[in-house]
Amino acid sequence: MSEPLADVTGIKAPVYLKYRFTAGSAPARFLCRLKEGVLTGQRCPRCSNVYIPPRGSCPACGVPTEDEVVLSDKGTIQSFTIVSIPIPGNPIQPPYVVANIVPDGANISFIHLLSECVNEEVHIGQRVQALWKPAEEWGHAMDNIRYFRPLDEPDVPVARIGKLPVTGLEG
Repeated sequence: MSEPLADVTGIKAPVYLKYRFTAGSAPARFLCRLKEGVLTGQRCPRCSNVYIPPRGSCPACGVPTEDEVVLSDKGTIQSFTIVSIPIPGNPIQPPYVVANIVPDGANISFIHLLSECVNEEVHIGQRVQALWKPAEEWGHAMDNIRYFRPLDEPDVPVARIGKLPVTGLEG
């Protein structure tokens, strides 16, 4: 009689996915403007919130959004994390900072890389600005912005994050 086999507690099963992304009309307009070096959002006609990237409808109200708003490439850190573990296939070596940034004039954040900073000094309310790639390298993607870097501007109080006009803190 043979000995009992050990229980199987895990297996390695790599999965490789190939997919094609087809943007809807609102994201397509956003990506076309991004290729021109312009950040845009859409304003909800009911609650007036401005969303970036535009989705074509307000996630809070569920109504269509068509009013496009040109946004600043300056913004405020709403939240962040310091990444300390390498991600397979990612050319960026840890530690580095990824932040949720609310552009001036918008009410919702998007995620992007933060650089030219001391990681341990990054904080909520900190003002940042995009560092763009050279225009000849721009495509239809958020990586037209290499990263955001801190500005020498006063912090935004937490209660005002997502409530700044396109002109910023002083506007």
